Amino acid sequence: MLSLTSATSGYSATSTSSFKKGHSLREKLAEMETFRDILCRQVDTLQKYFDGCSDAVTRDELQRDKIVEDDEDGFPNTRSDGEFLHNNNNSKEKLFQCLSHKGINGIDFKGEAITFKATTVGILATLSHCIDLMVKREDSWQKRLDKEMEKRRRVEEAYKSALSELKMKSHFGGPDYEEGPNSLINEDEFFDAVEAALDRQDKIEEQSQCEKSRIQRSSSVPSGDVFSSVGSHRFAEKPPSRPSSPSSSAVAFTPSLHEHRFSAEVEEMVQNHMTYSLQDVGGDANWQLVVEEGEMKVYRREVEENGIVLDPLKATHCVKGVTGHELCHYFWDTDVRNDWETTVENFNIVETLSDNAIIIYQTHKRVWPASQRDVLYLSAIRKIIANNENDPDTWLVCNFSVEHENAQPNNRCVRAKINIGMICQTLVSPPEGDKEISRDNILCKITYVANVNPGGWAPASVLRAVAKREYPKFLKRFTSYVQEKTAGKPILF
Repeated sequence: MLSLTSATSGYSATSTSSFKKGHSLREKLAEMETFRDILCRQVDTLQKYFDGCSDAVTRDELQRDKIVEDDEDGFPNTRSDGEFLHNNNNSKEKLFQCLSHKGINGIDFKGEAITFKATTVGILATLSHCIDLMVKREDSWQKRLDKEMEKRRRVEEAYKSALSELKMKSHFGGPDYEEGPNSLINEDEFFDAVEAALDRQDKIEEQSQCEKSRIQRSSSVPSGDVFSSVGSHRFAEKPPSRPSSPSSSAVAFTPSLHEHRFSAEVEEMVQNHMTYSLQDVGGDANWQLVVEEGEMKVYRREVEENGIVLDPLKATHCVKGVTGHELCHYFWDTDVRNDWETTVENFNIVETLSDNAIIIYQTHKRVWPASQRDVLYLSAIRKIIANNENDPDTWLVCNFSVEHENAQPNNRCVRAKINIGMICQTLVSPPEGDKEISRDNILCKITYVANVNPGGWAPASVLRAVAKREYPKFLKRFTSYVQEKTAGKPILF
């Protein structure tokens, strides 16, 4: 080791202390270079020694053969075996002396072997240390690589999200990235954008409803408010103290008392709804059951005309604790429309035809990238006169598109065409004994039909998906609203 240390000192600044742990990989590699040089010199030295040994053996054999021949020629008969052997040993001594004089460059084979062994041990130790350092560094670099890959993934996701938002913002309102015949948005992107916009509207509406509920809880409601705005309601002919008189309502909506220029169209719509809308479509193969939640069922019949979706839709539902008159009242009355309708941006009454018929112009909230829609329709409420005493008490609201000079189509909105009917039938179960009828004895069967021509160029799959999503939400939201408004109030038949 002393010899090795002194030898390595001339090639590297490292020493035996370099075997200690903690040295860098570069220092260990420098030591490997030093060991390699030493080992190469030692291999050369040992190779010379072995070559010298090989030459000496060869010369020894030749010299021995020559000596034997000389001995045999000089003393063939007179030397005894012992004499001969004595002379032969002297010859070998001369041979080895000769070899010793030529020598093998004075190489100490034992010392060189020890040094060679020490060098190889040093190489193996340094190599092992290098391997340990590389393994540790590999683990460290692998962890850093994993962290960098995770950072890159997050940055790429943020970049894609920002790029997508930038595209939407940059093209918002642009004709090429909105609903239209030359729209650059494919059907999947259109659907995703519409669904995201509807989700945002739902969150906003949910927050708004929570705020309204908080305000209503904090404010007291007058005990005399029997029926919402019943005293000033258009078709209320009885004083507020008797809002539940069925006879007055029946007389109030006799068609002959409310004639106007659209009376014939209203009468035709009412008859069609009472004839066709109440028919059961559960077993009809043309109607598909798209939603079923408890008592509510929504059916759809797929119809397209010139690429525009005109799917008729029919929904049935049963609501406890409210009458058909109450449901139709809240559905028809514009004074309370904004309380439950979340898709309308604004509306105004264009013309009042009679106490039970009005013409309304309303615009719906835009759902980008779809164009904004507006509707001009006549809305009429009617109590259906029963043919016999066993028929349920029935009320109907029909909304259908009309034309009016004061609400012409404009370039800002796509004019949609509608034909909607809501038929509400009140079913009463007799109370026990002489008890008065309560809301626990009342069940209202709702039949809602809608034929809508949305116009425009919205993809068919998007329109159908939106209808499947929004119609059930509307029915649940509206019926829950009526139940809350009528709870604890006198029944209005």
